[in-house]
Amino acid sequence: MPTKKQRPPRDWREGRRLRALELHEQGWAGKAIAAALGVSQSAVSQWLKRGREGGPEALRAQPPPGRVPRLTAEQRAELPHLLARGAEAFGFLGEVWTSKRIARVIAEEFGVHYHPDHVGRLLRTAGWSPQKPIRRATQRDEAAIERWATEQWPALQAKPRPRAGPSSG
Repeated sequence: MPTKKQRPPRDWREGRRLRALELHEQGWAGKAIAAALGVSQSAVSQWLKRGREGGPEALRAQPPPGRVPRLTAEQRAELPHLLARGAEAFGFLGEVWTSKRIARVIAEEFGVHYHPDHVGRLLRTAGWSPQKPIRRATQRDEAAIERWATEQWPALQAKPRPRAGPSSG
């Protein structure tokens, strides 16, 4: 009789429930299973009931319930391609993507409104990270900065010369 290949447990709790069912099938009593796995007899009883009614799959970890995502899987897959076109393609100044900008693009392209804080979570699942624009003073003088870095900074880093005489200490 061919056996169906089982996938490994997702976490240790799932593995423990599956092990309890396995031990029960080997003839172990509920009390012995509970002692071996370090759980209560009532937990073992509940697991075995679920296992009898739905088989080993009933003991697998279930994804936590939550709200259905507002973007479809296709839209979430399309988002990185949209962002790869660049921020200027959507009318922004500079090629920097921020959470606010991406939230606006999502609203315009898909008609779905996300708070900018949630956009960061959405991007992390897609492998992207939000960026913050570099803010520089408008009066910044690049030539003066360069002069300081090449002339004054080396002088500040110069080490003091050793003295010729003996120490007073």
